[in-house]
Amino acid sequence: MRRGERGFTLLELLMALAIVGALVVIAFSGVRIALAAWRQGEDRAEAHQHMRSIVLSLARSVSATYPYSAPRGQAPTPELLFTGTESRLEFVTQAAPYPASIPVAFTAVVVELGTRDERPGLVIRQRVLPNRDPFTEATVVFNDPSLTELSFSYLDEAGAWQSTWETEVSKRLPRAIRISVGGTIGGRAQTLLPLTVPLRAGTEP
Repeated sequence: MRRGERGFTLLELLMALAIVGALVVIAFSGVRIALAAWRQGEDRAEAHQHMRSIVLSLARSVSATYPYSAPRGQAPTPELLFTGTESRLEFVTQAAPYPASIPVAFTAVVVELGTRDERPGLVIRQRVLPNRDPFTEATVVFNDPSLTELSFSYLDEAGAWQSTWETEVSKRLPRAIRISVGGTIGGRAQTLLPLTVPLRAGTEP
């Protein structure tokens, strides 16, 4: 055999195998990192979609708000059943978030963040009408601990957004309600863009 035609030595072969092995390890590490990032992105997208589906369901009920007048408590005097603050909304709707087993025309709904340890996060309560104490006696139909931020604002006749809405003063419903929600997704705080919901029914009782 001539000098220029000799094969690989054992040392050269071992070095080549070591280089190939290192490249394989690097490649698999890159694939593993990419898969982890993809799964994290999928989990985040799924959680984001979950949050959005809840908001859209709530918006459907809010858009069907009706200017329903009835006694709020034991007093016989009827009043417009609607109260809105920055963190709590009480309203009567023709499209309940969770319809009753029998058809009903109107449902009283309360939406707020739970302040008790046993019910953290978004809490939705409802009670069919007519009924006494429709908001205070409403029962829980939904609770999602992952939604930890909730705020409402209310559009008045002048086109300005208000943080509260008292029907004792305005004697009417707001023109629209803006809903903002947020929660923890993949260990990070996420907030959806505010959703503005026009009220379909007449704003006056």
